[in-house]
Amino acid sequence: MASKIGAVLSCFLAVTALACSLRSCCASVEVQAGWSSDAGATWYGSPIGGGSEGGACGYQNAVDQPPFSYMVTAGGPSIYQDGKGCGACYQVKCTAHPSCSGSPVTVVLTDLCPGGACLTEPVHFDLSGTAFGDMAKPGQGDQLRNAGHVQVQYARVPCNWNGVDIAFKVDAGSNANYLAVAIEYESGDGDLRAVEIMQSGASGAAWAPMQRSWGAVWRYNSGGSALRAPFSLRLTSGSGRTLVASNVIPAGWEPGKTYRSVVNF
Repeated sequence: MASKIGAVLSCFLAVTALACSLRSCCASVEVQAGWSSDAGATWYGSPIGGGSEGGACGYQNAVDQPPFSYMVTAGGPSIYQDGKGCGACYQVKCTAHPSCSGSPVTVVLTDLCPGGACLTEPVHFDLSGTAFGDMAKPGQGDQLRNAGHVQVQYARVPCNWNGVDIAFKVDAGSNANYLAVAIEYESGDGDLRAVEIMQSGASGAAWAPMQRSWGAVWRYNSGGSALRAPFSLRLTSGSGRTLVASNVIPAGWEPGKTYRSVVNF
């Protein structure tokens, strides 16, 4: 009898182990959304530049510097989403023009494309000259840029800034009662759903919501009382992930300066 029970138990354990193994394997598989084909692309700015410095997300000269490094795009309203799309990353590729390589380039959304094809097409990427040319076969970047407009395929992808942590650039208009920051280099989703601030000396329940001012710039108005630095900021990504940059903006902070955290998604 004992041997029969042992055999049954061994069989049960083996089946359980197999089921657990299958669950673990399936859990590690990433589901790819695939490519969408309802988009067009143009380019703006210098042929080998980063579009326009600044843009409707507030990144200013960050578009020309690592890790963005000119690989940026303005988006039509469907992906700019009143600034909610700032920081999102996409792969874009073209195949319809003879100079298209068919290989994707990865770009980050840093600006709004407000008119023309940006409004008439369901999805539109107004790429930097650099990014547009990088969709071409080797040595044919100018030929592709001369086309001006091409149909493209695109896919939303996670942002990967290769070890660069999130940065907070304090807006030049900030003062003792008002703080605005442009938030840069979020890995993963790239975009933010919510930002909260905690002032120095506050308890854990004292997180206060910041408001999206425009693009990637978030603001907090104290209502007349002096702000108490250092400030911690809690970020919620587009998919709902959260992280805290503790005391990232120090006492003695200055408008116009950038403060780098030691965290990222």
